[in-house]
Amino acid sequence: FRYKWDSGFWSFLLHRITGLGLVVYLGLHIYSISNLRNPAAFDAEMELFARPPFKFGEMALFFAILFHSLNGIRIVLVDLTDAARYHKRLLWGAVVLGLVFFAYGVYKLFPTAVLS
Repeated sequence: FRYKWDSGFWSFLLHRITGLGLVVYLGLHIYSISNLRNPAAFDAEMELFARPPFKFGEMALFFAILFHSLNGIRIVLVDLTDAARYHKRLLWGAVVLGLVFFAYGVYKLFPTAVLS
């Protein structure tokens, strides 16, 4: 097998992985909010989700949402416009924009994780 392990491949692979991760998260989210009928169980879940490992999970979720959405916009531009010749520039632009959004989001959404 001859395959180029370049940025296009990694973009493709990470797009699929983040998509699957978001589907799994959606199922877990629906399951966790099903405890809304039982306030004590819901409060216990919220205490569990406030712990540091879950904060890192939230950051990973934020990264997955950012990458998947920005790469999806890039794919739409490449597929539906004449932007295929700029696909690598669009990818790196999406990566830079995603990193800026991620840094700002982590700073704003998770100040205790950043500052402590």
